[in-house]
Amino acid sequence: IIILIGSFVGCLAYFLVEILPELRNSRTAKRVVANVARSIDPEKRKREITAQLDIADTVQNRVRLAEECLQLGDWQNARMLYERCLSGPYADDPNFLLGRARAENGLGLFEQARATLEYLIAKNPDYRSNDGHLLYATTLEALGESDKALDEYRVLELSFPGEEARIRYARLLAKLGRVREARETYEGILKREKTAPAYYRRKEREFFDAAKKERAALGD
Repeated sequence: IIILIGSFVGCLAYFLVEILPELRNSRTAKRVVANVARSIDPEKRKREITAQLDIADTVQNRVRLAEECLQLGDWQNARMLYERCLSGPYADDPNFLLGRARAENGLGLFEQARATLEYLIAKNPDYRSNDGHLLYATTLEALGESDKALDEYRVLELSFPGEEARIRYARLLAKLGRVREARETYEGILKREKTAPAYYRRKEREFFDAAKKERAALGD
């Protein structure tokens, strides 16, 4: 019993002195803690940043609050905050324009989102964003411009760092009755699943599972 107790105390001491500090400083641990805190009180960080904005109405604080509003689906406030940021030296800032477009898309203001994205590219021709490109494709699809959306998805199929663009491409193909192409796109997703590293399979699990289900629904 004494040996067992001593071993337990030794292991506990080692964990507290050596392991815990490393865990606390790791990105994964911080992300887990942040996610737990967000699930318990989703509005906490928003309140904290709002209080900081009340004290110091800076572009940095506005952007932080706008990003938090996007996370919470508070599209209206996010759009308003990005509008307040888009002035002076930041009038054509691509990241702020992309944030506004995301908020407009969330509000269902697809024409405005498209206009914002096209303005972004016109003013920042060298700017590149995979998320922005995907947003543009989904906005075109929402506006019923299926051929243009397919063109964008076709490019994203090769360049987007994840499966969302590919599965959206497959879904639109199926919706338009192009079943063979949709089937091939789904099968490409499932082939990638077999060879992808474990971390990628975990990250993209939602889309891999959807691809299996939707591919089966198309039949042979």
